[in-house]
Amino acid sequence: MFGQLFGRYLVEKGIITNEDYKGLIQKQLSTRAKLGTIAVAEGLLTEEQAEHINKLQKQFDKRFGDIAVEKGLLAENQIEDLLKKQGNPYMQFLEVVLESGKIPVSQLDEELDAFQKDNGFTKDDLEALKHDDFERIVPIFAVSSKPYVTELVCLVLRNINRFVSRDFYIGKITRTKEMEYTCLAGQRTVGEHNIQIALAAQEDTRAFLRVTSGFAGEEYQEVKEDVLDAACEFINCMSGLFAAAQSEKDMDFDMEPVYAYEKQDVVGDVYVLPIFIEDRELELIIAVDSDAEMGQIPHKFAYEKMESSIAIGLAKGRVVVVDDSKMSRKVLRNILEEAGYAVVEEATDGEEAIAAYMQYKPDILTLDITMPNMDGIEALKEIMSLDRRAKVVMISAAGQQKKIIEALKLGAQKFVTKPFEQDEVIECVDAMMK
Repeated sequence: MFGQLFGRYLVEKGIITNEDYKGLIQKQLSTRAKLGTIAVAEGLLTEEQAEHINKLQKQFDKRFGDIAVEKGLLAENQIEDLLKKQGNPYMQFLEVVLESGKIPVSQLDEELDAFQKDNGFTKDDLEALKHDDFERIVPIFAVSSKPYVTELVCLVLRNINRFVSRDFYIGKITRTKEMEYTCLAGQRTVGEHNIQIALAAQEDTRAFLRVTSGFAGEEYQEVKEDVLDAACEFINCMSGLFAAAQSEKDMDFDMEPVYAYEKQDVVGDVYVLPIFIEDRELELIIAVDSDAEMGQIPHKFAYEKMESSIAIGLAKGRVVVVDDSKMSRKVLRNILEEAGYAVVEEATDGEEAIAAYMQYKPDILTLDITMPNMDGIEALKEIMSLDRRAKVVMISAAGQQKKIIEALKLGAQKFVTKPFEQDEVIECVDAMMK
């Protein structure tokens, strides 16, 4: 983030051009290696161990190094050495600037001092920026009197960095009562505090598209059904990670179904943080203990049934997939069919799940927990009352441990967390079929 903020400052002062800035950032980003890659090259980890840690990163909001230490694969001093070899972001940016010859060495320190003074950064603030230390950077930009706001901002930025792009920076957070937008996806988390978190775009939707493309692994060109669905799944992942972090502090938060709106207004007390992804603006909206309404008429997602690509007579088993997200249904279907299972039906809520189960009597039912109309827990109760032999796999985001335990007590046999890991899903359904 240092390179983006300092680089934009140099452009505003006319010291480098916008094209110069883009070239410098791209060169800086291309010089950074992943910790896992360095650890394997140094002989500290095997490729399998590094890949395992990468998978765990997708499920838990933790750094690669933190997981490696927790698992006893690397020591703290080894992580420190790897970080030094990975390169300091500040030094990387200065190196590419000096190599470009755009700014003399003698001028660089002067510009850095002016950058610090003009932005009101303290010495500690500047050090945090130089190291891209989100935990220390975010309080500089996102000060709030409400609980969890800074923590949620930090969480979202870490996952944009992980899933979407490292080319981003943030502006100052503001508090507002009303905001227009072109598209918005969000979710409410309830518990000790009622919290809403959402991503929104105004006229320029390119940053919104960049987030959804990066998270879904698809290339989107305009905001349509699939984009809103993927944005909701990204927010669902953030809400789950937040709830999981709070559960470690013995605090319970429950997640309500996601929602999406188009061309409406946010009305009520909210915090708005501008995030610039590859120089395109996106708004992160957070409401804590507020009656704010993110929109008036929610987007109604269309249900598109897909035919199984596996002949039922040749399949290892018949599966009904239940999830309100088209993206999740598609990913799960692809994993299952690649493994030789026939997905005979899809459903989008608990009521549809019960009807689909009774009609198809599948070998396995995958059942999402958080859905509109009737959630997965209520649907599970009804299905188990109708057929105690039903084989049910619960699907959940992180942070729903209590509901997973409840589901297992009610009769579900297994659970799988989002984002899906192919090996975990296949291992789960194979074990249930046996």
